[in-house]
Amino acid sequence: MERDPQTARRLRELQTGADPGAILAFFDALPPVTVSEMSGSWRGAGIPTGHPLDGLLEPLGWHGKRFDGPEDVFPLVFSSAVGLFAVNPAPVPLRAVLRLAPALRRSGLLHRIRPLLRLLRTRHARARLRMTEYRGVSSATMIYDSLPANDVFRRVDANTVLGCMDLRGTRAPYFFVLRRG
Repeated sequence: MERDPQTARRLRELQTGADPGAILAFFDALPPVTVSEMSGSWRGAGIPTGHPLDGLLEPLGWHGKRFDGPEDVFPLVFSSAVGLFAVNPAPVPLRAVLRLAPALRRSGLLHRIRPLLRLLRTRHARARLRMTEYRGVSSATMIYDSLPANDVFRRVDANTVLGCMDLRGTRAPYFFVLRRG
């Protein structure tokens, strides 16, 4: 698929910060992605919308996601001085993280937690890919093995997708962009 300059420009604008309704409208207008299109390694970046997860992953060294096949997905890939490593999200106390997010961002604690992520390192896939229907469109969806969350993807272009994390217990989704490579 060719890159649409208007779509790419709109995504850049939204990445500086967006109202949840505006990013949801943009997401809804994008075409679906197939499971096979998600294959490979992707670099990620959050899109600020006021969601509790905004700005939490980046200080921890979040690199992105890796899709080795429909059954072999590494949902959390981080970078360190010695390279990339996948993290098992199962031990992460997600409800507590969501509740304490503002304090975590303010305290600088995230930079101190970063070295501890290596303790959660895994060589085993912790998610899978399926086609699911979300907001009336069937598209590739990453289903976590241990979290009440699904990441639904829509295509911006052949090397860029917009991700929408539908997380149980939150009012609005968390948005992020993935770029191949």
